Amino acid sequence: MTAKVIWMDGELVNWDDATIHVTTLGLHYGIGFFEGIRCHSGPDGPTLFRLSDHVRRLRNSAAIHGFELPYSTTEISLACRLVVSANHLTDCYLRPIMFLDSGIDPFTAQFRAAVIATPYGPLAEPKPGGCRARISSFQRMTPNSLPPAAKATGQYLSSFLARAEAASGGYDEAILLNSNGFVADGLAHNIFVVIDDTLITPPVSAGALPGITRDSIMTLGREAGLDVAVRDLVRSDLYLADECFLTGTAVGVVPLLSVDGRTVGAGKPGPVTTQLTSTLSAITHGTSAAHPEWRESVQ
Repeated sequence: MTAKVIWMDGELVNWDDATIHVTTLGLHYGIGFFEGIRCHSGPDGPTLFRLSDHVRRLRNSAAIHGFELPYSTTEISLACRLVVSANHLTDCYLRPIMFLDSGIDPFTAQFRAAVIATPYGPLAEPKPGGCRARISSFQRMTPNSLPPAAKATGQYLSSFLARAEAASGGYDEAILLNSNGFVADGLAHNIFVVIDDTLITPPVSAGALPGITRDSIMTLGREAGLDVAVRDLVRSDLYLADECFLTGTAVGVVPLLSVDGRTVGAGKPGPVTTQLTSTLSAITHGTSAAHPEWRESVQ
């Protein structure tokens, strides 16, 4: 099933009519803010995973850059529900995006808005069983150059460079370090390691996006009885970890089998990775009663 309509500037429009002009300032200057949201089929119909948290982060991303979005939290949430329902979708990926319209001055131009829903995500499906990653020569931007806590359109160019570099070397994924040499994140993923039964992820201050899936995995890790720590990691921590995996809305949980050619753990998805993946999937699809507050009905 393919999507036929897009919510744009307050109304549903046909897919082919959802266009912008080449003078759009969001295109020229990369000024825009977006989210990725998953909708899953379940016993009670399609539900959006942590919709309210995603919309809150969208507004925060704009606020970090000094902008206020033209639509309220309620309006954006309703638009997400509407575009899923109007396209008769169940399992799908949503992309709410707000960007600057045409104008002479980007500081006075108006924002436009769209919510897109498709049966597929924006990234290729991870390889079955896990992926091979390399540390990129491109660094994650510093907080005083571009605020990495915001999910803004322009800042993903550095992630693209890192992923292209990794692919040219035969790797599946890229991992970026910050200017101090600490692990930040991946292309569009947060990163976790398991070391001596402790689940560890880098802090937002290292350059990591405050991921919704990241937060979910940390919560589920604590509930599973794991020690969960947020602290700086260096590349050797990845080499010596018992397990390592990436998380993100688009890809879920992706085990890393090796980093820079060094096998991680047993070279296969470990028990913690497997358990957390299964637990998260059961919650998102409504086959577990845990965290009903994370599932928001489309209806």
